[in-house]
Amino acid sequence: MPDRLLPLLTERPQTGDALGQTLGVNRVTVNTLARQLIDAGVPVQVTRAGYALPPGTPTPPLTPRSGTLGQAMRYHGTVTSTQDSLRAWADHPDQPAPHGAVMVAERQTAGRGRRGRTWDTTHGTLVFSVLLTRNLRGGPLTLADLPLMPLAAGVAVQRAAGVGGLKWPNDLLAPDGRKLAGILLEADLRGEEARRAVLGIGINVTAAPRDAAHLSALRAPGTPEPTRAALLGTLLLELERALAAPPAQTLHDWRTANVTLGRPVLIHTHEGPLEGVATDLDAQGSLIVTTAGGPRTVSAGDVQLVGTLAPDAARSGPAP
Repeated sequence: MPDRLLPLLTERPQTGDALGQTLGVNRVTVNTLARQLIDAGVPVQVTRAGYALPPGTPTPPLTPRSGTLGQAMRYHGTVTSTQDSLRAWADHPDQPAPHGAVMVAERQTAGRGRRGRTWDTTHGTLVFSVLLTRNLRGGPLTLADLPLMPLAAGVAVQRAAGVGGLKWPNDLLAPDGRKLAGILLEADLRGEEARRAVLGIGINVTAAPRDAAHLSALRAPGTPEPTRAALLGTLLLELERALAAPPAQTLHDWRTANVTLGRPVLIHTHEGPLEGVATDLDAQGSLIVTTAGGPRTVSAGDVQLVGTLAPDAARSGPAP
């Protein structure tokens, strides 16, 4: 029953009587449903004027969508993770999630980042996942598409945020080097084919975990406070554009927006730590590192930038 109330809530307060009339219940029941939504993590505002959502809450009715991605969209207060919830929706026997479906949540109880790390979220964070069952260039999803997807997603996140620089392979950093956003790609493989990919993105919009940055604090003086709904709408369009780009364009766009190449790095790989200077990407998006023993190619690992970023190092990159 609370799920019936959620789609009716907007940024404008509505009375319990008005909502109850639509639902066919009394206002006491509406209050009970609203409290259940709050308990589930949805930030319902209850005032004398009625029931509303905070401006910019990324629910389907409040999120602008004009491209292919996000036309099917669900929003929840609390989930284990948007990755798992979207995968469960895709596996529904009667109404499976279609290509481009989006799952958004306020809070994750078991959100994860790369290599099993916890993915921390707050109410000021935009956290969502996108289902991809084909590539956006019109063909089937192949194993060759997967390595460049996190890089393309990074380009989209940087363009939508309008600030920061990309750290290989999956982070957006603020100009001072603190983390603004992270990306996680998980693929379900069937032999040599990619059955589907689930792309998870988390962006700190108006709040951030300790030692991280958020967009609200980085906006130019006089510009409006960013909202998660508007950012999600913009990001879905940028993501569609970036994922449809040819591989050479993806690599060019990532290089333009990065803060990794040309810097000393310490990379934690499955084979142990690797130190050197990040020099370039290869055609598959792997990082080429010049070490004391010669060039090395790294396809997976956690990169630590050695030293601090210069004030202009995390540049805004190309305009959308």
